[in-house]
Amino acid sequence: MNDTTQTQSHLRSEARIAHGALHRLRQDLFVGAFAFRPMPPLEDAKVSRWVPWLPERLRHWARWLPHFAIGFFSVCVFLATLADADGGGSLRGLLVTGFSAVVAAGPLLTLFRPVGAYWLSLGAFVMSVLVYAGFSSPFVSVFGQSSFPTHLAVTVLVVLRTRPRLAIEMWLVTFATAAVITAALGRDLGDLPAVAVFCGVVLACAAAVRAWREERRQVVETLTVTAEERSRRTLLEERALIARELHDVVAHHMSVIAIQAEAAPYRVKDTPPELAMSFSTIRENAVAALAELRRILGVVRSADPDAFVEHDPEAPQPTLAGLDALFDSLRSTGLTVESVITGAPRPLPQGVELSAYRIVQEALSNALRHSPGAEARVEISYVLGGLGVRIVNGPPSRLAKPSPGAGHGVLGMRERVQMLGGELTAEPTEDGGFEVAAFLPVVRTTGGENTVGGKA
Repeated sequence: MNDTTQTQSHLRSEARIAHGALHRLRQDLFVGAFAFRPMPPLEDAKVSRWVPWLPERLRHWARWLPHFAIGFFSVCVFLATLADADGGGSLRGLLVTGFSAVVAAGPLLTLFRPVGAYWLSLGAFVMSVLVYAGFSSPFVSVFGQSSFPTHLAVTVLVVLRTRPRLAIEMWLVTFATAAVITAALGRDLGDLPAVAVFCGVVLACAAAVRAWREERRQVVETLTVTAEERSRRTLLEERALIARELHDVVAHHMSVIAIQAEAAPYRVKDTPPELAMSFSTIRENAVAALAELRRILGVVRSADPDAFVEHDPEAPQPTLAGLDALFDSLRSTGLTVESVITGAPRPLPQGVELSAYRIVQEALSNALRHSPGAEARVEISYVLGGLGVRIVNGPPSRLAKPSPGAGHGVLGMRERVQMLGGELTAEPTEDGGFEVAAFLPVVRTTGGENTVGGKA
């Protein structure tokens, strides 16, 4: 009983496998066989990589080189088939010309309807076998005419244009058809097994090339998505870093507002209740804003539920006054730094000074990392409309070591400048160095206070 059950189970499994194979065969070769699937031209990047010596005007036409090559091959097939056939009378010559056109249409049709091209080529092959079996004497083999090599070329093109699985399916259909025709004509199998093996190897190579191209395309897509995700993640990290640093700036001002609002009623004798209530409301709103700012910053800065465990929120943020200490620290590592200040130094908003300090710090770190042995020059310009920062370094004097950093320092500097409504340029210099130039706008209000980006 158990043996019978196991046998029935194996038979059902084999039946399911056979049914699935037939279903895939039907989906691949029959459903939508003549659907319009035009072959796209080559990408501009591939053309530039393959024929970089070609003039720019001709590169547009070079994108259609595969189409031209297949069209030229079809013309050669038409002429070869026409030359191999003996035209004889006018009617027979007309038939031979029509047959040659059908054979040559197979490769050309792969540009638009690849699976339909296979069926057209297979039909031309069967037609050639029947025609030459009736008119040629002696008839040696069903593979003795030019229609079969053309059919093999068509199957290769179809595999390269569709999917590797079609190589097995078309191979089975083709040689099953050839075996049936050979048996129907009463011919010996002859070279049928050898030709089947040869064609199997050719189609396997074409399927391998197609699979490799598909895998490479997926890898390129994956790398592109990964690079975009890395860039997006780096951008978010830079913005979180900026938010983390500006927290102290905003928190300081909000704390001053809260303290002043709390102390104001005690500085005025017989403070009206309405005024005291207003100051109390100001203080409550300032304290609430501080709490909300702290809560939001804890979410932005990291996944750590306690964002201030490892960082002291009372630690002061660096300003332009700390640049000398930064320069001394970098000089101790071997970087030659020259500092120049133009204009009359004046107090600036904390956000501007913090961003300027970080831009200088990042630019000098990049110079130390990517241009070892180079000299750097830092220019701080106090101008009427804001603050100008320029950092330029010369070419490296020795080979730079590979850096494990993310390589998005310029992105962080650009984010800081855009946040303040300024402008930044970062580009290599003609002598092989690098230059970073930024302008951070600061507008002086009528009350004598500085504001960022022209907004009070």
